[in-house]
Order: sequence, then structure tokens, then C-alpha cells
Amino acid sequence: MKQFVDRFERALLTVDRLEAIKIFNKFIKPITGTPFQCLEKLIIPALERIGEGWKQGRVALSQVYMSGRICEELVDTILPPGDPARKDQQNIAITTLEDYHLLGKRIIYSALRASGFELRDYGRTEVDELCLRIKDDRIRVLLISTLMLPSALRVKDLRVRLKELIPGTGDHVKIIVGGAPFRFDDQLWREIGADAVGGNAFDAVNIISRLTGGTT
Repeated sequence: MKQFVDRFERALLTVDRLEAIKIFNKFIKPITGTPFQCLEKLIIPALERIGEGWKQGRVALSQVYMSGRICEELVDTILPPGDPARKDQQNIAITTLEDYHLLGKRIIYSALRASGFELRDYGRTEVDELCLRIKDDRIRVLLISTLMLPSALRVKDLRVRLKELIPGTGDHVKIIVGGAPFRFDDQLWREIGADAVGGNAFDAVNIISRLTGGTT
């Protein structure tokens, strides 16, 4: 098992898509049961290692991004969008709030889908537009990526507007934040009314698993 994970991780880090597909296909052939066995025994361990490598400065952000994209494509072959086997216990969405830096959101989105979660990608949104989409889609878990402090501070306004727009339930929407402002000030997420903060995409996977009752 470890040999498969080691080889798969190397293929991801070198962005060798063909080798990753080859290892993936060899791995899933003897597996019986749910596709999540492949996620839990091959894809998630490899992505977790890569995430740790990024934390320690051994892995570039571009490698994290491409690893997530490759794994996302592989997951889609066994768990197509809309497949009831996906971890969709609650409606989840991700956005960049009033900020034009989208790479962080794209990485988190890929990592979550590569881990078997289904979620809506709202792209870049403004507070009022986002509130309406949350209401219409009945979102219960919202991930927000920001790079600039003014965008991060707008999360507080979002929380207030949600309570006004969805009385009685707006404050039940779980908001998870991440990005540079929250690394500079480790208490900022509490001050703006978020429910959790993540330092990277793999933190997001763990937080979402905890909030939705999924496993990683």
C-alpha cells in the first residue's frame, strides 16, 4: 500500500499525469467496495503528504495546485459530479469575497473535490449577491478565500446581512475563512464572525469533514 502512495505522490509532484493515471488504475483494480476506499487509501494520503510538504517549504504552491487538479480529474472518473456517493451531506459553496485573487480558491476547490466532496464554486462575489445565492441554494457551509485585509473584514458584513436576509437560519451558515490576512492575525477570524479558519487546502478538507460528518 505504501509503495502505491509513494509512487503516486512522486507522479503528482512531477506533474506526470500519465503516470498518476497508470498508478491509479493499477490501484483500483483489486479494490472491492465503495470508491471511497481508493480516496482514503491512495488519493487523500498522497495529498496530505503534499500539503505537509508545502507547510514545511519543500513543495511549491504550483505543485499543490496541479496535484489537486490531477486528483480531481481522477476522482471524477469514479465519482462523477452529482454522484450520490459524493460527500454531500450539506450544501457547500466556495467563493472569493470582493477580491480578484482567485488562485487560493481554485486550489481549495480542487482539493475538496479530489477528496470526494461536492460543492458550488461561486467565483468572485460581492456581499449582497453572495447572500442571495446562499439563500437560494440553501448553503450550510461556506468557504471564503481572501488575499487582502479589506476583503477579509467584509466577512463581518456578510454575517450581519445573512442574519437579516435569512431570519432564524442565517446565523446557522458555517463560514470557513482562509488567506493571508488570517495568517498575519490568528484571531482575525473570530473578530469577523467566522466559524473556522484554515491555513491551507488540506486544513479545509479536515474542517469540512468535521462540520459535515464526513471522514478523511
